[in-house]
Amino acid sequence: MNLGHLLWSRLTLSRTLAWRSIAYRPWRSFLLCAGFGLGVGVMIVLLAVGEAMVAQASQERLVGGGEVTVLPEGIDIEVMTTGGLGGLFFSVPNARFVFRQVLSAPRFADVIATVAPQIEGKLLYLTTTDGMQHPVRASGELPSATRALGALPDIVQGEWNDDDGDRRWSTPTAAELRHDIDHFHTPPLELAHRETWGEWHYFNVLSPDATKWAFISFIVAGDVAGDVTNSAWGGQLLVTLHERGHAPRRFSATVPNTQVHFSTRDADLTVGEGTVRVQSDGRYAVHARVREEGTDIPLDVNLVVSPVARVDFPGATLVSGDFASGYAVPALRANASGSICVRSQCDHYTDAQAYHDHNWGGWHGVSWEWGATRAGAYTVLYGRVSPEDSTAGVAPLFVYVTDTAGFVALFRPKLIRYDDARIVTTTDGVLRVPAHAALMDVRGADTLQMQITIYDAVATDTRRARAERGDSPQTRALARPWFIQMAGETVLSGRVHGQTMSGRGRGFFETYR
Repeated sequence: MNLGHLLWSRLTLSRTLAWRSIAYRPWRSFLLCAGFGLGVGVMIVLLAVGEAMVAQASQERLVGGGEVTVLPEGIDIEVMTTGGLGGLFFSVPNARFVFRQVLSAPRFADVIATVAPQIEGKLLYLTTTDGMQHPVRASGELPSATRALGALPDIVQGEWNDDDGDRRWSTPTAAELRHDIDHFHTPPLELAHRETWGEWHYFNVLSPDATKWAFISFIVAGDVAGDVTNSAWGGQLLVTLHERGHAPRRFSATVPNTQVHFSTRDADLTVGEGTVRVQSDGRYAVHARVREEGTDIPLDVNLVVSPVARVDFPGATLVSGDFASGYAVPALRANASGSICVRSQCDHYTDAQAYHDHNWGGWHGVSWEWGATRAGAYTVLYGRVSPEDSTAGVAPLFVYVTDTAGFVALFRPKLIRYDDARIVTTTDGVLRVPAHAALMDVRGADTLQMQITIYDAVATDTRRARAERGDSPQTRALARPWFIQMAGETVLSGRVHGQTMSGRGRGFFETYR
């Protein structure tokens, strides 16, 4: 028997044995073949995905020529590249804040050389003059930043340089930044109880010895989107003077809407004899003339409030159904110079501790936790806004920590612990209010602990007319009608980015009881 015949005989025998094995256990044989086929298929897919990932990693168009790509949490790069549905509508919330306060901040200057914000393939709709809509893909970038990154394509004809909008977005002047985050708004069309809309500039100033302080509010309230001849909206100037061991003094003026002037493009505001003006260098000129409730004694405010650079909160708007609330802090850490005079008796300030924020929204039955405080080199802002009739769980607080280089960290403690050991007297009798408060959180390797000691507290009944929550039967039935304004001292400790964080300072805090 030659070799060829032998090999053919063995092949025939093997084939016969294989077919008989399959016929003897057909289902087992089928499962073995299916498993082998599935394994081979998975291997082919994995090799293909690996090859695609290697190709994508070298796509300059995807990463814009940089070494790190910053994307919103949860975005799948595979979906972005293949053009899936989830890649059409993504955006980076508060992108300018991320650019200005995080990536371009002095804190990371030794590790980040260039930051180039870009958007690729954004789905937009182009409406032509005949009313037809056409889907288009658009891209955007800052030409100067992309050029510095070395990723700007060759320009065959014309120029591709920053325009004024690019400059204002990336490197605004101090005044432009204030106007951008501190301008006024109008109520959303879907907002219920539009008559409860309110928006205001708020300032506070603390004397150097921390024995006196003032709260100053320039308020626009009501459905401001309505006709100016409609008296259902207007303005109010409100100044409360506080001194340790004394009852606060309240000065106010109600102003018709014909004497209220605000803009949705800038932060300047006029309410009767009160004005807020942003100066060319970004400082606020604050002037007001009001009279004391009950005595008619005049009070004059003449202050210049100077925000510390980079220590600000860019603003956020919460919209849920028919509820809307917005908040920005252009001057989280500021200094005030000038005077507050009651008749001819004046308190003069030179670089005194100050603060400025801006609130807007529908305040129908809304309550909040809030605090802004210094702690050595750090400045801390915390808060939470809650609709009174919300059936959802209570959202965590945010704690926003900054220093002179800007944003440091964000914490999200579930609650703030109060020790209601202080007593104030109200028209309803004795009311227990906080004497101490504590905030604690752990986020990965970062930790936060804040201990607050309250040395003064004032309770305001929000069920009365012209109070923060409106004058309505629903407001009068609130479970927590007392608005508590507090002054106190803060001790901050913790660790961020492996560095110890500690400081002590003074601030102001708010809650409800």
